[in-house]
Amino acid sequence: AIFVGLSFFDNEPQVDFSALEALREGDMRKLSFSAPKPFVDTAFVGEDGQPLNFDAFKGQYTVVNFWATWGAPCRKEMPTLEALDIAFDGKGLDVVTIATGRNPIPAIDKFFNDIGVENLPKYLDPKQALSRDMAVLGLPVTVVLDRDAREIARLTGDAHWDSPEAVAILTALVADN
Repeated sequence: AIFVGLSFFDNEPQVDFSALEALREGDMRKLSFSAPKPFVDTAFVGEDGQPLNFDAFKGQYTVVNFWATWGAPCRKEMPTLEALDIAFDGKGLDVVTIATGRNPIPAIDKFFNDIGVENLPKYLDPKQALSRDMAVLGLPVTVVLDRDAREIARLTGDAHWDSPEAVAILTALVADN
């Protein structure tokens, strides 16, 4: 089991990351687990220009990828995030991609078109406020949020998010909660 009990302080389930650690192979060796960090309510922007925050994703696990159109690792990683999103569609996990810095929608459209990505969201962090508040120091960075939208894992650099190792970790996390 992934959960080991309740926290003495807040009666919240505590994740037994040792069970997940055992699944860390390949690119997922770079994935670091942590106790849930405080919820970050900094706004980012939807493709429609409307602000939103991670409240919109509460109730399920969320894989949040911070990226930029100019990043070569992002070009390689983005199709694997789309495959992960498709694999988990309706299964308690969302994939959220947030372009950090100057990444206008036309540039994102061209980037996605060039690499064959059709179904990922186009969220923006144009002033890098969210990435700053989440201590994103380089790109790409991917964080995993729990059902309360608190960070519980982080991977710096690119990864194959549709790999058997990534799918196994996320399946175990989603299934046991």
